[in-house]
Amino acid sequence: MGAASMERDNGAAAAATTTEMVSPPRVNSPRQALVERLKDYGQEDVFALLDELSPDERDFLVRDIENLDLPRIDRIIRCSLHSQGLPVAAIEPVPENWVSTVDGRTMEDREKWWKMGLKTIYEGKLGVVLLSGGQGTRLGISDPKGCFNIGLPSGKSLFQIQAERILCVQRLAAQVVSEGGPTRPVTIHWYIMTSPFTDEATRKYFSSHKYFGLEPDQISFFQQGTLPCISKDGKFIMETPFSLAKAPDGNGGVYAALKSSRLLEDMASRGIKYVDCYGVDNVLVRVADPTFLGYFIDKGAASAAKVVRKAYPQEQVGVFVRRGKGGPLTVVEYSELDQPMASAINQRTGRLQYCWSNVCLHMFTLDFLNQVATGLEKDSVYHLAEKKIPSMNGYTMGLKLEQFIFDSFPYAPSTALFEVLREEEFAPVKNANGSNFDTPESARLSVLRLHTRWVIAAGGFLTHSVPLYATGVEVSPLCSYAGENLEAICRGRTFHAPCEISL
Repeated sequence: MGAASMERDNGAAAAATTTEMVSPPRVNSPRQALVERLKDYGQEDVFALLDELSPDERDFLVRDIENLDLPRIDRIIRCSLHSQGLPVAAIEPVPENWVSTVDGRTMEDREKWWKMGLKTIYEGKLGVVLLSGGQGTRLGISDPKGCFNIGLPSGKSLFQIQAERILCVQRLAAQVVSEGGPTRPVTIHWYIMTSPFTDEATRKYFSSHKYFGLEPDQISFFQQGTLPCISKDGKFIMETPFSLAKAPDGNGGVYAALKSSRLLEDMASRGIKYVDCYGVDNVLVRVADPTFLGYFIDKGAASAAKVVRKAYPQEQVGVFVRRGKGGPLTVVEYSELDQPMASAINQRTGRLQYCWSNVCLHMFTLDFLNQVATGLEKDSVYHLAEKKIPSMNGYTMGLKLEQFIFDSFPYAPSTALFEVLREEEFAPVKNANGSNFDTPESARLSVLRLHTRWVIAAGGFLTHSVPLYATGVEVSPLCSYAGENLEAICRGRTFHAPCEISL
């Protein structure tokens, strides 16, 4: 080896030695880097038992933490905890002229809105969002709540009933708008929000039932988010030594989920301008209601909600109020109304002053959905629900972070309220049979009684071997959306209750 070569080799060795001596200490592992990140947010206790975990458990915990958007979650926790106890504006009743009441509508109004809505649907400008993240735990099933059969003569699930209502509206739009000429297919795109607990089962249920006659590509499934459950001082609660306790972020998580899954962009690309949004557990829901859509367009509002009158002052429902003098509409829980407020009467109308119940039947413009998704994310204020949280030390009291669908209304430059009759459009399925209200049995009877009235109005007759108040007939959504077009099927015919009337 030449002198020059030896000199180069010696120089390289010296340089390597120097490099080794002056290089800064490296972080021991990616796991150590994660510990440092957790320290930045005061959540390092998550790794308190790391040394006692098996290799697989350690990997599971590390992946669990790595999948969290820690800056976002920290912002949500800080903003939500800070918002507690802050003064809020006093509430006022909703101005009477902000509500379209059933009594205040003319036949001409209803016909105009119906045709306007069907024309908009025919043009492909309406999308439908279903909030379906919940399991049927309180109903005694572990399946998604939409799979539940409430005991109608047809045996149809909530999902099937709603899918068939969409099919019916599509057909009506094609028939009415074409006015006797050649019809073309009408498609309403259905966006179904699931949760990590219901997503796979929901997709399989629709697939196994061939999407109930809808086209598979007109349905988009997407998941709402989850957030860690926290203690009152904002610390993550561990469900096990190697996993966080998490919970869905509430039905108001739909706004963030639509944005993060780029479905708001998908709606725009399809030409959708208006979005109907509702909860899965209302068996009487008029999905894609043309009348409500026409009213919404006619009013030129950014958001709208169907409302029903409170049945009595102490009914445990959220109601619409005005927050502050000249402020926006919002919803407050029944617990926020003291006895005098809940019982106060509007002397001019004779109704309760706070009578307009929120029933999770909403309409939005797509522009507003984009605006509210950005606004809610920027403000990062969530409701804190104190609940029993499963932890590695048994159940402990902690906080779930949730947003609600009605959190959007304070962001709206204008909101229109549209009264509907409870017996026609609101029969929730929330509690198991044997409970005092909102049971499968009460919902089943609501359907049978309503459809019986339709059949009798269309000239049909009923026979029954049990008292009529306990039975009735079911009209398939494929026959009629809201009682229309039944004369050809029912006039002069006798039906023995209970039964399903179908095509």
